[in-house]
Amino acid sequence: MSSVDDFNTGAGNDLNVNAYQQQQGSNAQQQSEDYGDKGLDMLEKKEGMNLSRSTNEKITDTAREGFEKVTGKEVPSKWSN
Repeated sequence: MSSVDDFNTGAGNDLNVNAYQQQQGSNAQQQSEDYGDKGLDMLEKKEGMNLSRSTNEKITDTAREGFEKVTGKEVPSKWSN
């Protein structure tokens, strides 16, 4: 079958739906990340590391809590939530 036949018969639509859903899921994750999370992700890529999302959250939360404890100032949620 040609790609036109696949399109006309609907063959491969399940693959397209799955790819779309995965893309939407990664977009939602990126939108929920604050600047601290994005910065840590960038450092991981630069160093060739790949930590889990939960580990990244623990790292950035600990850094935020330490900053707030030392300075007595709250970090805006845009930077770390």
